[in-house]
Amino acid sequence: MLNFPNESRSYDATRHCIRFWGSDGAMEVSFFLEEDALTKIAVGTPSGESSLLASFDQNRDRILRAARKVYGRRHKGSYELIADDF
Repeated sequence: MLNFPNESRSYDATRHCIRFWGSDGAMEVSFFLEEDALTKIAVGTPSGESSLLASFDQNRDRILRAARKVYGRRHKGSYELIADDF
C-alpha cells in the first residue's frame, strides 16, 4: 500500500515540477507534479519556488489522492502527475 510518511518536497526548476516521495513497503517511489497541474488545482498560484511549494502544501491531500490513483494504474520507478490526473 502506498503511503507518504516523508513530507519532504522540493522544486525542480529544470523540470518545472515539484518532486515528492512515497513508499510502498520498503520501496521508495518518486513523484513529479508538473507546475501546470499545480496551477490547475490551485488557480492563481504565482510562479516561483516558494509560492509553488506553499501551494503544494495547501493542496497536499488532493495531490496525494491523485498520486495514489496514478500509482495504482501500474508500478514503475517514478510517476509524473499532470493536469489530467486531477
